[in-house]
Amino acid sequence: MRIIIHAGFHKTGTTTVQKTLRANREVLRPHCRIILRPGMVALCEAARAYSISRSQTDLAMIGYEAAALADGWATRGKDIVISSEDLAGHMPGRHGLTVYDATPRIMKALVQAFAAAAPVAEQVLYFTTRAASPWLRSCYVQHLRATRITLDAEAYATDMAGSANLDQIVAEVAAAVPDIRVVSQPLEACKTPLGPLAPLLDLLGGIDPATLTPRPPDNTAPPQGKIDAMLALNRSTLSDADWRVAKDTLKREDF
Repeated sequence: MRIIIHAGFHKTGTTTVQKTLRANREVLRPHCRIILRPGMVALCEAARAYSISRSQTDLAMIGYEAAALADGWATRGKDIVISSEDLAGHMPGRHGLTVYDATPRIMKALVQAFAAAAPVAEQVLYFTTRAASPWLRSCYVQHLRATRITLDAEAYATDMAGSANLDQIVAEVAAAVPDIRVVSQPLEACKTPLGPLAPLLDLLGGIDPATLTPRPPDNTAPPQGKIDAMLALNRSTLSDADWRVAKDTLKREDF
């Protein structure tokens, strides 16, 4: 039995991985059980909470929720595939976070809880990464969509440059869980139709990629005109309530 945990990072093709897994759930059912965010909301929220608070209480809650999720796995024997970028904590740029420095401790709590529940299972941590410049750009657009950030893309990239060394975070995760296999794959290297899902399938083994239906990349950046319009709205004097209405309207408009 294997437990493969795809824990991030944000804006590295994770949505495409999850939607492709969901779309191919019936094909994959004989090979593995798939758990996405809707099936582990409490665990994802515990990880996000700890990334802000760094409290021992929230860290313990990660272990508790992971143990509850894993209850019964050892007796079922089927491989488990878990995918949610929220397991890495909040995206840098939210709640004052400037880097994924909570992720190694989150992963340690997670794998310890899974090991206690399924002691004979092999665990693998899989991270998708991305080159710094496109990653920062993609994070900026995501913040622009969801928050009232007023920085332009260049200023954001300058301020948050230290958050973009995803390979360093992967190395820190590996150091935190030395007995666990940690694998990373740059998004730019995922050239097959299944994109960043393909390396995860390689970890599972025994699955013919040709039996799966690919999905086009999800959650891609909008046109530059819409990005400029979102920034203008964020910088406007609209009340927060009116800003939310205007932002929702803008999201539905074609550019």
